[in-house]
Amino acid sequence: MRLKRFLLRYYPPGIILEYEQSNVLKTKSIDLLDLKPDTDINSVVEEIVRKEPLITATKIDKVRELIERLQEKISHQEDRRFYLFKVLRAHILPLTYVAFNKAGSVFITGSYDRTCKVWDTASGEELHTLEGHKNVVYAIAFNNPYGDKIATGSFDKTACIWSTERGTCYHTLRGHTGEIVCLAFNPQSTVLVTGSMDHTAKLWDIVSGTEIASLNGHTGEIISVSFNTRGDQVITASFDRTVAIWDVRTGNKIHTLISHTAEVSSAQFNWDCSRIVTGSMDKTCKLWDALSGECIATLRGHDDEVLDVVFDSTGQYIATASADKTGRVYDALSQLCIATLTGHQAEISKIVFNPQGNRLITASADKTARIWDPISGQCKQILEGHTDEIFSCAFNYEGNTIITGSKDNTCRIWR
Repeated sequence: MRLKRFLLRYYPPGIILEYEQSNVLKTKSIDLLDLKPDTDINSVVEEIVRKEPLITATKIDKVRELIERLQEKISHQEDRRFYLFKVLRAHILPLTYVAFNKAGSVFITGSYDRTCKVWDTASGEELHTLEGHKNVVYAIAFNNPYGDKIATGSFDKTACIWSTERGTCYHTLRGHTGEIVCLAFNPQSTVLVTGSMDHTAKLWDIVSGTEIASLNGHTGEIISVSFNTRGDQVITASFDRTVAIWDVRTGNKIHTLISHTAEVSSAQFNWDCSRIVTGSMDKTCKLWDALSGECIATLRGHDDEVLDVVFDSTGQYIATASADKTGRVYDALSQLCIATLTGHQAEISKIVFNPQGNRLITASADKTARIWDPISGQCKQILEGHTDEIFSCAFNYEGNTIITGSKDNTCRIWR
């Protein structure tokens, strides 16, 4: 094995090692999820050298320099205010979802008008309209971190894979017998998963557009799909009150997570693939061991349905959004609630951490989005101006731009 070069990953903190083995270029990551501004760098370096054979004596100074850069980045987290940059009269019917590419240079909007639009973030100009679906475009995603492809899932029971640059369709994916309501690319950008009202999820080869596997077994609509960071497992959350973990390579079910007493609304892996968090209409969230499929903890406190649940980029915190008008932040290790986000006047349907992990944004039916400090629970800013329910919001990778999507047919860029 021969080390070729280092790559830095800011969020979550880590160093990527690019190395050659038997004339094949490979990568592995050193995750530094616990790195803090006051972490002793020397002890971190010693630990890396002890565990990682690629880090020889001549590379130690370079590793120390990279960790110092990561630590400096973590330390400089500004308390910024966001201002309205542009209102985009994006679609002739309400929006369904908004999403950034990793760089934050481009974002997409899906709509009931049967299209997905691609936008330039810096100018607010429309780059492409992705046309072809015959019903609502409900689910949209970039193949981040690459961002050169877009997937759209529609009520017309098909999904499409598009070129971001040209706005042309590579493949139309046919096979579902019900509306497609969720989809996701694996991080390696080789596989797309689609979830449908027909009670199945399907895996598709991105290059050929062919179906790899049909994930059968749920007895209710699949409302949420998510890959782990390795891309070797995918989870499906269903209205049948369960979540299933699947092996991507074989299409076989590994575990069924059974404990919720009502429909599951959301499910996600943490960064290191060891935990899964689920949110449910039963007013609870649950934390699961991804290896054994065992329920580790039930996170209580909400008085109404939990509509969204997310980990921060390091997997150390969990945030929830509820129909009870509040959000909550939990410590993933202790499972204790550390903050309650109060102030919205109607249900919160979406909650998102910025990549830095020091801010949350919530989207609400009260026509506002709010920015929060996840540790103190303090509301830092209210984003006002939409004239109808906000149901989608996103931060870019640097955390300095926000997009909000509303039922008022507009999308707003804040920065």
